[in-house]
Amino acid sequence: MRVQTYPVRLPAAAVLLGLMLIALRARAQDPARLHINGLEKLAAKASEVVDVNLDASMLKLASRFMGEDEKDDAELKQMLQNLKGIYVKSFEFDKEGEYTEADVEAIRSQLRSPAWTKVVSVRSKKEGENAEVYLLGSESNVQGLAIIAADPKELTVVNVVGPIDLNKLSELGGHMGVPKLKVEKKTANPEGKSGDKKP
Repeated sequence: MRVQTYPVRLPAAAVLLGLMLIALRARAQDPARLHINGLEKLAAKASEVVDVNLDASMLKLASRFMGEDEKDDAELKQMLQNLKGIYVKSFEFDKEGEYTEADVEAIRSQLRSPAWTKVVSVRSKKEGENAEVYLLGSESNVQGLAIIAADPKELTVVNVVGPIDLNKLSELGGHMGVPKLKVEKKTANPEGKSGDKKP
């Protein structure tokens, strides 16, 4: 007996729905990953562009080329091997007004989720400089970092995905397109108020 087979054609809507579900699942698995590709349109206006897209495999590869002669290098190498990704978009412009508040809001709106906590906010009306730092997770279990630095002639967005040790976070600054960071941890005094310990 001869059996004839016929190709099965899936409706375009079914294929599209399947792709959307895959994309949503990927997004759900990585809540620390921000959508920052919408900023790419600013590249045409910028005089200088930094674009970093390093996933886990690329970070592990990059860490192999780092030495372990000094303690700081060894700790940074270990941190990179544990991260899931580093993504940076940075634009410098010759004049003001090349990006809009809507461009910044598209990133900031993703950080309004209860999972994200704003830990630093710097605003200067005189200089027009604004910087915000967000963390995903608790202090003892940070799983993501986001930085928005907006100056009149410069816009930088940094997204670090994966486990981050706050004590070693400053070591990441200046590497892989991540700006230098100064992290100071405050300790609680006996009255329960946060502040530096007195000698």
